[in-house]
Amino acid sequence: MAAYSSSSCFFPLRNGIICLSLALLLSRGVLIHVSGCYNSIISFGDSLADTGNLFHMSESGDGVPSSVPPYGETFFRHPTGRFSDGRLIIDFIALSLGLPLVQPYFSGKGMGERNFLQGVNFAVAGATAVDFSFYHERGIFSGVTNVSLGDELRWFKEMLPSFCGPTSECKKYLQSSLILMGEIGGNDYNDPFLEGHSIEEIQSFVPNVIATIGAAINELIELGGETFVVPGVLPFGCSPSYLSFFMNSSTNNDYDDKTGCIKWLNEFAEYHNTQLEKELHRLKELHPNTTIMYADYYHAAMELYGSPSKHGLEQSLYACCGTGGPYNSRVDITCGRSPPIVCDKPSSYVSWDGVHLTEAAYQQMASMILEGQYMTPPINETCLLKPLSGEVSDH
Repeated sequence: MAAYSSSSCFFPLRNGIICLSLALLLSRGVLIHVSGCYNSIISFGDSLADTGNLFHMSESGDGVPSSVPPYGETFFRHPTGRFSDGRLIIDFIALSLGLPLVQPYFSGKGMGERNFLQGVNFAVAGATAVDFSFYHERGIFSGVTNVSLGDELRWFKEMLPSFCGPTSECKKYLQSSLILMGEIGGNDYNDPFLEGHSIEEIQSFVPNVIATIGAAINELIELGGETFVVPGVLPFGCSPSYLSFFMNSSTNNDYDDKTGCIKWLNEFAEYHNTQLEKELHRLKELHPNTTIMYADYYHAAMELYGSPSKHGLEQSLYACCGTGGPYNSRVDITCGRSPPIVCDKPSSYVSWDGVHLTEAAYQQMASMILEGQYMTPPINETCLLKPLSGEVSDH
């Protein structure tokens, strides 16, 4: 068991001092939790954070890959709508705060305060930051959903009056909540890339994507939000689905010698993340009493792709669940849509289905992010740390 530790995390906010509670994983696979800091988590985003919304939005989950085995097999022992074999980064954040796993909005819509008092998740797999009309005008269509960040924000605002009553009470609720903004933005690029649009055209989307994310954060601040975690996008060039799609059009010079990832795709992801950090800096200057932390999902994931064995992993670019080929991944037939080829030990893989990661990979990323290695600004920890039992409610 990891050693006990104490630390401090005081941030001056509008209503005095609030303790930012974050997890430390002091040894591999051991999650330590910090108690008594946040009352709830409010989440927005796409499939990296969706704990079941897409599943509950569709009739009986029909057509949703994550609604059938082997999704969910590692931790929950059955599909929950998460696009992984188990828990996601948002789940490990909730556990670190001593909160229950964050319920998807559409699993309990209309049930009010008794259902979402300790957290509510609006993230939907396939969601984009920018409204889909922007992409439809450019001949780009998603086969997953037409949900955007604007829709998720609208659902949240529609929920608030029945959930927390007077405006002053809603502000208190937001002030005591950790707001997780994604990851969001990846799907703004996934469909265009995998439909063969040029990188020049796709790069022209970045300012609109960043501005949309920034506007959503700004609106949440005006509603009372004070503490945000904003993740960047993952390294596209290490995704088995991308590696498979671009395999026949790539040359040896396109691949990184150390990781085997496609360099120009990763450079694009880094460009998006750099622009996102600039926008977050602008928002911090605009709202100096608000804490906005950038979670560097990109470099946390690159740790796993670059040195998998260091983190107890063996396979970095080969999907655990897929449909064959050099990377066990195909864009047209994914895990859950046909009889899959499934690995025996997901805990040794980085990639789960060619697009999303395994629970083991997400846990390693959560460790690196929450201990401050890939979270900025630096965290001054203050809350008493307690070992986590690992027992959670099943949803």
